[in-house]
Amino acid sequence: MREEERVEMVRTQVEGRDIDDPAVLAAMRKVERHLFIPDSRRKEAYADRPLPIGSDQTISQPYIVAYMTELLRLTKSKSVLEIGTGSGYQTAILAELAEKVFTVEYIASLSGEAREILDKLNYRNIAYRVGDGYAGWPEFAPFDAIIVTCAPDDIPDTLIGQLAEGGRMVIPMGAGSYQELMLIEKKPGGKVVIRDLIGVRFVPMVHS
Repeated sequence: MREEERVEMVRTQVEGRDIDDPAVLAAMRKVERHLFIPDSRRKEAYADRPLPIGSDQTISQPYIVAYMTELLRLTKSKSVLEIGTGSGYQTAILAELAEKVFTVEYIASLSGEAREILDKLNYRNIAYRVGDGYAGWPEFAPFDAIIVTCAPDDIPDTLIGQLAEGGRMVIPMGAGSYQELMLIEKKPGGKVVIRDLIGVRFVPMVHS
């Protein structure tokens, strides 16, 4: 039954909104979203909305996960930095597509819970860190792609600095109820191009 729900979720919520990257669609069909959601909300796992996961954090709407992932243009030879491990669901989607995922989470308990689930699912291409997302993960930079799943007031210069030339970063930005999802591309030679995409709503990015 869960698989049927997942296939229907992808058909209506993802393909139905013009996500067409075959690898992204395959990952969305494969990763079991209900495993990343508290037992009390699992019946809603494949609904078209974000859901609470505890610690005032959320798991994003499936479409937004697919949309942000498609923008990164990941392949099996690429490394990706994720800021905001959260439930680990987005992390799993990235791990299906990239060679290596480096994921940073500010809340230690969330990082531990996500890692436990992802280890059980046998993902072996994920590195975990508890810390300030604004700092990124300089030891493993530059990254071919960066995805930020929480909203800062301004784009952190540190993250732009850790993006490889030719790389892409997707990040929601803004305070309060309205934020803008932005695509940042670092062109060969280091020129940075920023584009506004769609209105979104993410939890704030915590900074220590």
